[in-house]
Amino acid sequence: MKKVTTITLLLFSLFASAQQQTIDQKVNDLLKKMTIEEKIGQLNQYTGDNQATGPITINPNKQSEIKQGLIGSMLNVVGTKYTRQYQELAMQSRLKIPLLFGQDVIHGYKTTFPIPLAEAASWDLEAIELAARVAATEAAASGIHWTFAPMVDIGRDPRWGRVMEGAGEDTYLGSKIAYARVKGFQGNKLGDLNSVMACVKHFAAYGAGVGGRDYNSVDMSERMLFETYLPPFKAALDAGAATFMNSFNDINGIPATGNAHLQRDILKGKWNFQGFVVSDWGSIGEMVAHGYSKDLKEAAYAAITAGSDMDMESNAYRQNLAQLIKEGRVSIDLVDDAVKRILRKKFELGLFDDPYRYSDEKRAEKALSDPANRKAALEVAQKSIVLLKNENQTLPISKNVKTIAFIGPMVKEYKENMGFWSVELPEVDYNKWIVSQWDGLQNKVGKNTKLLYAKGCEIEGTNKDGFAEAVAAAKQADVVILSIGERRDMSGEAKSRSDLHLPGVQEDLVKVIQATGKPVVVLINAGRPLVFNWTADNVPAIVYTWWLGTEAGNAIANVLFGDYNPSGKLPMTFPREVGQVPIYYNHFSTGRPAKTESETNYVSAYIDLKNSPKYPFGYGLSYTKFDYSGLKLSASKIKSNETIKVSFQLSNVGKAAGEEVVQLYLKDKFGSVVRPVLELKDFKKVKLNAGESKTMEFTIDKEKLSFYNDKLEWTAEPGDFEVMIGASSADIKLKSDFELLAK
Repeated sequence: MKKVTTITLLLFSLFASAQQQTIDQKVNDLLKKMTIEEKIGQLNQYTGDNQATGPITINPNKQSEIKQGLIGSMLNVVGTKYTRQYQELAMQSRLKIPLLFGQDVIHGYKTTFPIPLAEAASWDLEAIELAARVAATEAAASGIHWTFAPMVDIGRDPRWGRVMEGAGEDTYLGSKIAYARVKGFQGNKLGDLNSVMACVKHFAAYGAGVGGRDYNSVDMSERMLFETYLPPFKAALDAGAATFMNSFNDINGIPATGNAHLQRDILKGKWNFQGFVVSDWGSIGEMVAHGYSKDLKEAAYAAITAGSDMDMESNAYRQNLAQLIKEGRVSIDLVDDAVKRILRKKFELGLFDDPYRYSDEKRAEKALSDPANRKAALEVAQKSIVLLKNENQTLPISKNVKTIAFIGPMVKEYKENMGFWSVELPEVDYNKWIVSQWDGLQNKVGKNTKLLYAKGCEIEGTNKDGFAEAVAAAKQADVVILSIGERRDMSGEAKSRSDLHLPGVQEDLVKVIQATGKPVVVLINAGRPLVFNWTADNVPAIVYTWWLGTEAGNAIANVLFGDYNPSGKLPMTFPREVGQVPIYYNHFSTGRPAKTESETNYVSAYIDLKNSPKYPFGYGLSYTKFDYSGLKLSASKIKSNETIKVSFQLSNVGKAAGEEVVQLYLKDKFGSVVRPVLELKDFKKVKLNAGESKTMEFTIDKEKLSFYNDKLEWTAEPGDFEVMIGASSADIKLKSDFELLAK
């Protein structure tokens, strides 16, 4: 049997290699027929006429240029009708090279899933891959070939609005999620009709902008870059990601779009990336504003030599590359390499065989109406919810409750549940498509339960006129649910905030409702960690719902009434105040660490605030309780080619079935460079019935013990290590030590 399997794998490998050789030959043959202008056209991407995420290029000759083969790709063209129309124009060109259609399909297409940061809170890689799979199926059926996702930037600063688009602060978790999302988007292989090309962004270190301000500068050591910010990109590449997108920021003084070290040396060199790199919106032209390039011509020169293959919306290549080649400043070989990378993907997608294969209206209707998609959206939404507090068993709410007051500015909203970076299709009535939180509660409660509603206040502003109505409703109720938070467009691109507190007078509304003496449950809708200290300290139950998408109302209702036991864990640290930011769990100790929260004298501490976060990375409660016991290590000393088996007993000692995210952390006690106080190195999500126990096992190998030393060598140094098993980064249940021996 093993011999047959080996032969099968060998034949498959040979077939794949032969197929790629065939595609490469087709690419080379086509390239020989192309003029310089047609080659440059393949490197040029225009937007459609709406849904812009940057300044739209005004070009009345757009259709004419497509017919001339001077445009290779378009974005923001939505629907089979319009993609087909544009593709028909491309088929009138001399060589009939098909267009690529890209779209920001970030967390769903018609069916909206939770924002990516919320999905990361599920710590459920299968669910995250499923969300991307459904999004790809819907998008591909609607004429889309390419999604500008996943964003894999590490985000340690919640002031940065784009943390909502990533997987949080941790490199290990972020790498696992990056891999899962690429697999979800691309499916079994490119060219399948339910597959879209992934685009890994933003390369690189975009999440480390100074002050948490979008598009801002990044200054960091090479070791920090390799150890913290690059691994999720490498994981996405290992998953087979077809494309990369460079980032807006400069890094150590050089804009990423023109950064040869990132794109030539690391991505296309050391990592041997065979796909293509697209600029972010206008980022080639923005090198002029950076003060790096004198004009658009110099920006084009910097970008093409650095390895940026496709120009999104700058017109830098279209207007300048031919002249740069004529002057001898840019080698035609650089242009040919970029064109080959793009053409290769068009062949892999099967567009040369049938340019309209992704523009099938009947397939689109079927894919966009598949009830399984909503079922998946509900599943992922439930898993993304994080229970932050639950005193006095306020939750779950009894289904026999007589009267519920549902209060707050989010209760009856529809589109707010979609969050930022959601695709809005003109033919969809979102007030009917999305399940509001009010609808979800109505769907859940029986006829014997009375629902009262009061808006209370707006999301922003100082008007408290609605407080009296809200208090009156609360006084009539047996339990009060308050739904508050950010607007959906307060987190996302260009949505940096210096103030992370709940906007407007919403926390004042919480105070007057809490003063009624009724049991209060607060739902917080947001795209980032917010600061809500009074609520956290005084309200008995808090549920962080993020923005959950199409099935938000049903998912929230299922959690509130215990039909789904919350299992989410925070993928980002929540600060007490903005003054702690950036704050993350895997920091260095420093030479004068504070040993207690109250110690402030000549140690690394604030004199007016605790060092600890409000809610730590990996934190999240359940309606049941889990006990950790019996930690065992298979060895106390290992050589670099050996492994340690870590085992312990996990028991559900509560009264309800539930899921626990078990987290394994390691600490390298002494290194040639300072190491973090602890680092996530593995995790498992396991479901246990009430009273059930299970033996959990992890394996520690050399890879988990390795890091980049001061020479940028990936190495595991002999010495002492501590292994920690916890329910969060701050709730370590079990500890033990072991030693890595010298060779």
